[in-house]
Amino acid sequence: MSTSNQTVIVDFFLLGFRNLHSFRFLLFTLLLLVYVVTLGGNLLIITLFLSSSILNSPMYFFLSHLSFCDTMFTSDVLPNMLEVIVKEGSTLSVVGCIAQYHVFGFSATTESFLLTVMSYDRYLAICNPLRYTAIMNLSLQVCLVASSWILGLVVTMTSLLLICRLQFCGSNVIDHFFCDVAPLLDLSCSDTSFVKIEIYVSSVPIVLLPFLFIIGSYSSIFWSIVRISSTSGRQKAFSTCSSHLTVVSMYYGTLFAVYVVPTSISSLNLKKILSLLYTVVTPLFNPIIYSLRNQEIKAAFEVQLFRRQNR
Repeated sequence: MSTSNQTVIVDFFLLGFRNLHSFRFLLFTLLLLVYVVTLGGNLLIITLFLSSSILNSPMYFFLSHLSFCDTMFTSDVLPNMLEVIVKEGSTLSVVGCIAQYHVFGFSATTESFLLTVMSYDRYLAICNPLRYTAIMNLSLQVCLVASSWILGLVVTMTSLLLICRLQFCGSNVIDHFFCDVAPLLDLSCSDTSFVKIEIYVSSVPIVLLPFLFIIGSYSSIFWSIVRISSTSGRQKAFSTCSSHLTVVSMYYGTLFAVYVVPTSISSLNLKKILSLLYTVVTPLFNPIIYSLRNQEIKAAFEVQLFRRQNR
């Protein structure tokens, strides 16, 4: 499309949630509290893993990286969202908007890979317990985590390079609280077909394959649990993977609801609310779910608290 008679825009205006009026300060306070609790919970898990010998196991190594990913994920979106709410809209440069989308995509993609790695860890622990320690050694742990971060970066770099080549002209209004890919493509006056194709193609290694792998892992896990003769043994085995299963269900459930359900069925305002679930609620609930259901994390926290009190 020709842009010779159109002004190329250099910044976007994020509308956020419209018609909040007097409720915006209440929502601002609530989301600020959520942000503080999210940072505190995830940083606490990272600190406990680094400082406590109780959490010296592969599961907590992976969990600490998931917490770091959640911290990066929510810090990319929430601070700007708070500004959008309190000002009833906020301006963000095109470069800043694309950078926000890239960090969002990078952290979301890496989280998908980390959840897949954690499902493999639970599969080995329950389905192959006698060889678990030998297989899931430190070298494999580092390799799996490094692969998750590197693949997350490589996969999202392709869409970043394609989006950076787009031109934006005409309207600069984004009816959202952060720079998601759909509103960015809607405002572009360039040919976005290659970007859309790349997004569909990359969704296979980012979402579909990890999701299928997790389903396969948990099918084997449930089959192994069912074959355990004692009730206490089944409960103990299920408790080791229940937290991860809950987090996976929340994460993929909201992603499918936002990006798979057609716009004609799901209104834009509903999509904003669903976007809040995986950008705000999921990073908040992840450390809560693992902490409430895990006695070792509670024990590590109590040990660290006792040490501080006795200094």
